[in-house]
Amino acid sequence: MTEKTAPLKTVFQDRGLIVRSSGKLIEGVQARHAKVIPDERGRLGEIFRADDPWFENFGQVYFTTTYPGVVKAWHYHKKQTDCFYVIKGIVKIALYDQRKDSPTYGTVNQLYLGEHCPGLLRIPPGVLHGWMAVGQTEAYIVNIASETYNYDDPDEYRTHPHENDIPYEWAQKDG
Repeated sequence: MTEKTAPLKTVFQDRGLIVRSSGKLIEGVQARHAKVIPDERGRLGEIFRADDPWFENFGQVYFTTTYPGVVKAWHYHKKQTDCFYVIKGIVKIALYDQRKDSPTYGTVNQLYLGEHCPGLLRIPPGVLHGWMAVGQTEAYIVNIASETYNYDDPDEYRTHPHENDIPYEWAQKDG
């Protein structure tokens, strides 16, 4: 099998949250370690606030789940900004900048988010993205979207997860 994944290097780090890239952090993409406050009763995780500098608009909040080893990719939005937070399990998230007018056009970013690596990922319009649940448990992903989903005219454009020209391979890498 020919490897089509671009070599990735660390381009951003915030505590345990690491973004690797084929170039640099994709323009408009932001990531940060999430604030988790534990006490004897459990944990409180702060995800997103209206006074957050990343906040631009409230469309809706929803969750989706992904079974272990399943890839949910690739898609992008023309208007919507996504902000992902993984509350259970762990996912490998990949991003690809297909915006021809972007200085990071053709760049791939990859990071892991999950219950043991809490973080928030902001994905601007035009950036292809997707994820694969890794590990042994179903992953639960929360998305705080800037736009309300329009059932009659969805702002969602898909590309096949494996049969495409994106320099990224979803296969698990054992070592």
